[in-house]
Amino acid sequence: MLSEAGPRRYWLFRPVGVRFGEKLPLMVMLHGCHQDAKSFAASTRMNAVAARERFLVLYPEQPRLANAQGCWNWFETQSGRAYGEAAWIMRAIEQVSVLYAADRDRTAVAGLSAGASMAALLATRYPQRFKALVMHSGVPPGTAHSTVSAMGAMQGRRVPPVVAEPAEAWPPLMVIHGEADGVVSARNAGAAAQMWSQAAGAREGAPQAMQRGNRYPMTVTQFKRSRDVVATLVQVGRLGHAWSGGAARQRFSDANGPDASRMVWRFAEKQFGSRCEPAAAP
Repeated sequence: MLSEAGPRRYWLFRPVGVRFGEKLPLMVMLHGCHQDAKSFAASTRMNAVAARERFLVLYPEQPRLANAQGCWNWFETQSGRAYGEAAWIMRAIEQVSVLYAADRDRTAVAGLSAGASMAALLATRYPQRFKALVMHSGVPPGTAHSTVSAMGAMQGRRVPPVVAEPAEAWPPLMVIHGEADGVVSARNAGAAAQMWSQAAGAREGAPQAMQRGNRYPMTVTQFKRSRDVVATLVQVGRLGHAWSGGAARQRFSDANGPDASRMVWRFAEKQFGSRCEPAAAP
């Protein structure tokens, strides 16, 4: 698929047995730095969830010519580069929606690290196209505008801009972040949730501690406007800069954490059906 920056590609997972005329939900997954579509799919094992729950998974891929480390240039807003990449991802989404009959009313976007930051840019720039947004170990939108400011934002030394006008149209947000993340400061997780809360006029609920078996413990905090869950903050203890509950022996993947892929789908599924119900714990 061509873009202004040259040829780009994406990968699509489609479960078997799709019937003629059947429209499936679409999950857009954006990889982090030093990853590509294939490694991100292997790490998250989202395809296995999609096969069981019957939804499409789109993996746009950042070419090394656009960024030597394979990062999405989410921070290059002054030059407009970030918006160009966001526009290409949207064209990929539209193409898949047409060619593979994805349900336009059931589309969600999730990402890890730089992919999470690009996912947030997409959701705030094209809010009408997404029912749910999941940021895993990312930086809130508007926090950086260049490479230098991006480094400060990743270290938690910058705060997101104050939202001047209510942004009730933004899709509900889930933030997942490891408290032991040494690459992107966990302070960004709370900042993203607070940004969504402020934009929608929501209130912060009481944190709830959760743990399943021997997996890392997590604390879940919901931000609600009336009965609507605007943002869900998931802070995972002992997790570093890695996809929580991902495949073992994959880079940027920690099998000991709670299953983020299941959390992502459950959260998105709730938004596809009703915005009034909180996401279930994994």
